Amino acid sequence: MIPPLKIIIADDHPLFRQALVNILTSQFDNVTLFEAETVTALDEILQQHDDADLLLLDLNIPKAHGFNTLVNIRNTYPHIGIVVISGQEDKVTVGKSMSFGAAGFIPKSTSAHQMVKAINSVLAGQQWSPVNSSDLASVTLDSVSSKIASLSPRQHRILMMFADGLLNKQIAYELGLSEATVKAHASAIFLKLGVHTRTQAVIAMSQLYLDKVSLLAEVE
Repeated sequence: MIPPLKIIIADDHPLFRQALVNILTSQFDNVTLFEAETVTALDEILQQHDDADLLLLDLNIPKAHGFNTLVNIRNTYPHIGIVVISGQEDKVTVGKSMSFGAAGFIPKSTSAHQMVKAINSVLAGQQWSPVNSSDLASVTLDSVSSKIASLSPRQHRILMMFADGLLNKQIAYELGLSEATVKAHASAIFLKLGVHTRTQAVIAMSQLYLDKVSLLAEVE
């Protein structure tokens, strides 16, 4: 018996989530869907269903910190295909999504037929984007973004918790670690990013925020 297809939908807009549910249930047989409207809810689903086949990820869900959630999930669950679904569809956003490990990028303006085509392509092991690969070739990651992408899953998770304003003891409690271990991870993060403080690390992390990408797109 063929196991059910597991797809996670991470989007904070109920109407759009429902539209995706309707499309997926009508076009895919034996599909099990999971819905998350925040990064916290998404983390819980991923921990319980790390055998999911596909994640449809909105880059703007609460606490996503732009591309940072994409990077963290890509590093933590490398076997799960990720398709970014976004209202921003400029070349830079698409290119950076693919560079950070997304297997596909679907603009929210895409028709239902094209969405299904894109999802089928990714499930078949192919990449899909609305932009030609030759047009994306000019979109490269800057050195800071590359350094952030190179962090281990645990290090990147802690960096995101820094951005949320959590203290070391709070991070230690959330992750089941000692404060000393959190401090050791912090030191390793600072070394990799070439910074000396939490504030500087969070500023570096902001290079992966979407407003930065939008500014780049406007300049071009």
